[in-house]
Amino acid sequence: MLSKLSYTVIAISILAIGCQSGATESKSAYPKALILSTSIETPATDSPSIKTLKPYTDLVFEKEEILSAAPGTKSVLFNSDGSKLYAMNLEGMSVYEFDQASRKLNRVFKFKPTVGMGWDYTTDKPIRSFEEKPVEACFSHNDSILWVSLHNAEGIVPISIKNAQPPFETASGIPSKKITISYPESTSKDSALLPLIKTGKTPKIITKTADSKYLLVSNWHSYNVSVLELDKTQFPFGKVISTIPVTSIPRGIVVDDKKEKSYVAIMGGASIAVIDNKTWKTERTIDVASNPRHIVMDSTGRLFVSYNKLAKVACIDPETGKTLFTAPTHVQPRTIFLSRNQKFLFVTCYSGNMVDVFKISDTGFNKIASLPSAGKPVGVDIFENDEKLEAWVCSYTDGAIRVYSFKKS
Repeated sequence: MLSKLSYTVIAISILAIGCQSGATESKSAYPKALILSTSIETPATDSPSIKTLKPYTDLVFEKEEILSAAPGTKSVLFNSDGSKLYAMNLEGMSVYEFDQASRKLNRVFKFKPTVGMGWDYTTDKPIRSFEEKPVEACFSHNDSILWVSLHNAEGIVPISIKNAQPPFETASGIPSKKITISYPESTSKDSALLPLIKTGKTPKIITKTADSKYLLVSNWHSYNVSVLELDKTQFPFGKVISTIPVTSIPRGIVVDDKKEKSYVAIMGGASIAVIDNKTWKTERTIDVASNPRHIVMDSTGRLFVSYNKLAKVACIDPETGKTLFTAPTHVQPRTIFLSRNQKFLFVTCYSGNMVDVFKISDTGFNKIASLPSAGKPVGVDIFENDEKLEAWVCSYTDGAIRVYSFKKS
């Protein structure tokens, strides 16, 4: 009998090696040196069609919902149309797929653990751990591939969300990671192998150029940024073409496709590295306040940065390097996210156990809400339609995702 993967239009083909029906795995599901390719149908441009929303000027908080996730959820990411949310569960060694409308858990992608070395951020010492701990993620090729960084595996894996082609032999020497796909409302399970593309030690943020030609990865303990050239037709779908050294620990990355620049927050220092996307070299640095963690950009080219230790957010002009305005936040601001109209900034405050929401003007931030968020909130992404905005926030210690709903006006 063919598995659920073969029949459902939403089922995944993630570079799979064999699949089956039922709750147990077949011992023959992983023939040596065989892997399924992806069949990724994409238009000429890699810019998904996103519905234009009605204008709005204010947000009014309405309610909070709590969904069960897995231990140590580190980040969340919506697909382009907002229909599905993916949660990267570091301690749970899994990726969860949620349906936005129903709030139901659709699929669980569970990594098979292998022993590795991790890092204790409290003692600043290496510890015995497992390699398969998802940290951050990024979609490419019109949401066809979900790239996931694995904290202790020194690399990233591509998860494909399209149909599969017949198996072919893999290139020798390419490592892989085993994954099981389960469906909470079914006993079916599917199995797969994902190619592990080595980047650097402790990979964190992943982001891409708009055309899905290049992927950038910040490597925490390697003090560098990996640049991958992507090819959706050639296994393993990406290869490292450049490694860019930085002065200290890198974390957040944002790409300016118009100016062909990338900006990297040097969390271990007090600067933002400016990378030339034509040469993949650092052309200059922007001096900023201490410990910048996450970084995003609006359509005018302004940068927004969270300062983890200083408990502040800032707006920066990348051309002059000037800080335009700042605002205090609760303790340890982590991930920041702009609303679709770029008038509101959402900030998760890890040790503060709060989500701060700011309205942005041309000259400053105005805090409009501080929402209690237990369990050390760390990641956030936003769903919007004409009537409402939902901020989906993952908490690291309590295995929950909180959905904060706002009415637009």
